[in-house]
Formats: sequence, structure tokens, C-alpha cells
Amino acid sequence: MNEDEEVSDDYALRVGLRLRSVRKQKHLSLHSVEAASNQEFKASVLGAYERGERSISVPRLQRLAELYNVPVDQLLPKQNTSKSPLVPLANFPMAVNGREETVESFAVNTFDERRAPMVEPSLKVTIDLIKLNLMDGPEKELLRRYLSMLQVQRQDFNGRMITIRHEDLKVLACLFELTAEEMARRFDELGLRIMN
Repeated sequence: MNEDEEVSDDYALRVGLRLRSVRKQKHLSLHSVEAASNQEFKASVLGAYERGERSISVPRLQRLAELYNVPVDQLLPKQNTSKSPLVPLANFPMAVNGREETVESFAVNTFDERRAPMVEPSLKVTIDLIKLNLMDGPEKELLRRYLSMLQVQRQDFNGRMITIRHEDLKVLACLFELTAEEMARRFDELGLRIMN
């Protein structure tokens, strides 16, 4: 076996481990993926991909990402190099009123300490992502994009719910020109909040 084949085999194994990790986060069995894909992804073939015994093509990887409802790049292993560092969420670009700025700059420029929420810093809000995807309304797209960024940052693709930490709640509240308390109530009004 030459060096290229070894690298290829190692990469196929790492892709397989990533595929298995995301599938398990989604609480899916190999057979449930087969059923959900109308037998496009046979359990035995998907298992072979996950064990690194077979390499998955890019078009099939894209279809699997759509089935799992995750960005394609999240099905690929992270590089073992520092050449492509992750962009921190605070530096993620976003459009606000027709201008582009980062999440952090928006939060810093918008958050008014006089409107600081009277909410304990330990407040966490759990959002039902399934209900969010079914929801209509102006808030849906911004919430979906922000929560997707959090999922990517946390590598959390269970797809059913996400818990928003207090700092994230403050940023979301700023995006909607609300306090953290008002944002938590808005989630209740929209029926998106899961009470623990």
C-alpha cells in the first residue's frame, strides 16, 4: 500500500467516524436512515461508510447532509492543521438593517447596560427546533440562522432542541431589540420554549 492509499484510507475512516457521530446525535439507527431516505442509503452501505470501508461520493454526502439537516461540512472531519481555524461565533458576519457587521459588534453597539435584563446569569432557555422549522413569521429566519451557528459552534446536531445560554440569549435579545427576559417570554409566546 502506498502513502496516498494510506492517507485515503485514514481519511475515509475519519469521515466514517464523523458520519456515525452525527447520525447518533440525531438518534437515528442505520435502518431508520434507510427508511427515511426511501432506501437510497441502505443500512449496510451506510455502515460501510461509517466503518471507513467505502468512500462516499460528494453528491451522496450532500444528500445525506440534507437528510440529516446539517451543513455538508459538518459531515467531514476537522483538519489536523491550524491552517484553517474556526471563525469564532462573535466574528460571524450578519446583515443588520442592510449593513454587514459581526454578531459581537452588533451586540456591543446595541446592548444598553441601562436595559440590562433582571435575569440571573444562569438562565438557560431550551428551544424546540422542530417547532421552529414549522413556524412562519419574520423571526423564523434570523432565529434559525443564529441557532444553526450555535449548533455548528457546539458540534451539536441532535436536531430536536438546543439550549441557549444566558450570553446567547442576551445576543438574541439585542438582535430583536428586547431584553433577555422579554426574549425568553417571546419564545414562550411563539411556543418554542421547552420547559425543563
